[in-house]
Amino acid sequence: MIKIVSFLPAATKMIYDMELEEHLYGVTFECPKEAADLPKVVRCVLEGKNYSSIEIDRIFSASKAQGKSLYWVDEELLEEISPDVIFTQDTCEVCLIDTACTLSSIQHLSKQPELVQLSPNNLDDVFNCAVTIARAIGKEEVAFRYLAGLKEVMSTILDQLRGAGAPLKRVMLMEWIEPIYNCGHWIPFQIAAAGGVDMLSNPAGDSIVNKWEKIQKYNPEVLVIAPCGFDIRRSEEEMHLLSSKPGWNELEAVKNNAVYLADFDLFTQPSIGTLVKGVEVLSCLFHPEIFQADQNLSKYFKKFQTELTLK
Repeated sequence: MIKIVSFLPAATKMIYDMELEEHLYGVTFECPKEAADLPKVVRCVLEGKNYSSIEIDRIFSASKAQGKSLYWVDEELLEEISPDVIFTQDTCEVCLIDTACTLSSIQHLSKQPELVQLSPNNLDDVFNCAVTIARAIGKEEVAFRYLAGLKEVMSTILDQLRGAGAPLKRVMLMEWIEPIYNCGHWIPFQIAAAGGVDMLSNPAGDSIVNKWEKIQKYNPEVLVIAPCGFDIRRSEEEMHLLSSKPGWNELEAVKNNAVYLADFDLFTQPSIGTLVKGVEVLSCLFHPEIFQADQNLSKYFKKFQTELTLK
């Protein structure tokens, strides 16, 4: 039996989605609810604290400038588990523990595990991550069956968009509220698959800070707010930071009543199952004349009502 420890929530989610959880012996504090009873090997100094967007950005920026990590590994617990494989990542050193920190934490273990790095940049890379995970466990064929169903969902959305002759919607998806970050990596590919285009995004690259004036000039038709690590309720608490900005009511998305809050899991957690669900949600937000959200999808987003739209 191959023993796995997952240092990233997306890998944990895909392990459960592929029904390979019997191999999972340890996870991080951020891993999905399916893994709630498993030992938490990775912790964070911000765990359990309720900082604002501005405070979180300052803490992470200061930590990065000082060359420090906000994450730590329970080395005694890891020694006790004695895993064969650890899944780690280098896509984002802010949101998750990275490979360098992982290497430092395992150097004194009596048994050195294999480190399998999962660092996707685009949507195809995330699909491939599922294969990498299953291959490390020796069950590669499971991944191909899992991915076949998800690719069918994507193909169906594309066929419906083409059949309806749907125009690309000019959209923006924000990964952070204060400061405002655009979206990067695989998210622009999700947007494209849902029938939209985000000209402020950075496909296959890091998200970056955008000035409010630039967003005003871009003037998106649809605005999706999905800060990394925030659910709908948490994002709603900070929407005053956007709605109080000069010219907010002049944005086309606001005038169209097309501002939405969405769970971060659908976008900034690179599990291919959740990302495909994110494409399904986005297609409903971009093209409600074609796609209607059922009860399963509607729980992942909420329309943000502004003073303008309530008049």
